[in-house]
Amino acid sequence: MNSAAKLSAVDALLENAVRDIGIPPCPAILDHINFEMHKDEPDTLHLSKLISSDVALAAGLIATANSPYFGFRRRVRSVRETLLMLGLDVASRAVAGLVLRKLFPSTLVLERFWDASACIARLSGWLAQHPEHGIRIRADDAYTFGLFRDCGIPVMMKRFPQYQDVLRTANEAKEIDFTTVEETHYPTNHVVIGYLLAQSWRLPDETCLAIRHHHDYRVLREQGSSSPLPVATLGLIATVHLAEHLFQHHTGLSHTQEWIKAGEVCMQLLDISAERLDRLYEESRPIVASAD
Repeated sequence: MNSAAKLSAVDALLENAVRDIGIPPCPAILDHINFEMHKDEPDTLHLSKLISSDVALAAGLIATANSPYFGFRRRVRSVRETLLMLGLDVASRAVAGLVLRKLFPSTLVLERFWDASACIARLSGWLAQHPEHGIRIRADDAYTFGLFRDCGIPVMMKRFPQYQDVLRTANEAKEIDFTTVEETHYPTNHVVIGYLLAQSWRLPDETCLAIRHHHDYRVLREQGSSSPLPVATLGLIATVHLAEHLFQHHTGLSHTQEWIKAGEVCMQLLDISAERLDRLYEESRPIVASAD
């Protein structure tokens, strides 16, 4: 059985094991945006009214568009203006990220998790635009993957009361795969949960695959024609691992062993030398500081 067939068989087994986990269904607002995106003439006025009916969602979308990451010369002041400036594709992903955060109870642990994810997403988008980036990927794809990479973790926290302890063990594991630690305690892991959520929320295929395999470093090493993953997916995974490493370097927060496990192959994929990594430490400092 080849690598792709093995991955498919494992996915089928794990999908059967997570039917009762409680993955949030695709929000109606994303269905509306998706419907308009496929029209010859999307009705942005109709969409802006739908989004504006949720004050927090509207404010969050406008704040996202006005963040330094997008770099617009003038500030947007309305939802419709935001939709026109971002485009429906990018706006849809921004809305998805905002909705995802709202689906879970606000706790100190989750607030730190969302804030870290948001900063890592910004760093990922910035890295994708870097002129020396080794694999060409779209900045908005990198940003989206940064937001959704670990979206299975809040679902696991909600479903399994002791998951936070397992998560701590997985983060500290130096030799054992992150997902192996999870599967020692539960019938699934956060990457499969995140993959299924991303699929049901209609995120791009390359992003869904990146969510599914971002801890699968053996697959990352199968580059070229032997890899079961698209080049764009490999680029997303490597980019966001690097973004997380930069975030940890600057903040001292959310420490894991993943860069120790994956740093070498990620730097190889992105064509990054030790000297260039040192430069990225300095160049990324303002990106992290802007999140404070």
